[in-house]
Amino acid sequence: MQEQLLAARDAGAAVLLVSDDLDEVLALGDRVAVMHAGKLTPAREPREWTRESIGMAMAGAEPAR
Repeated sequence: MQEQLLAARDAGAAVLLVSDDLDEVLALGDRVAVMHAGKLTPAREPREWTRESIGMAMAGAEPAR
């Protein structure tokens, strides 16, 4: 499945991945955003996130950069 997502992305398709698997999201995403209570954080590159900042965003706290 991951290979198909990467192939579609590489072919120029937009791919939206929704997952609770942080390793998968950070490995496959070009940009990552977190949704909490119907609100989406600004999307940023996976390298800009830490497990702590994702956890804080999941809890509704403003993620630190």
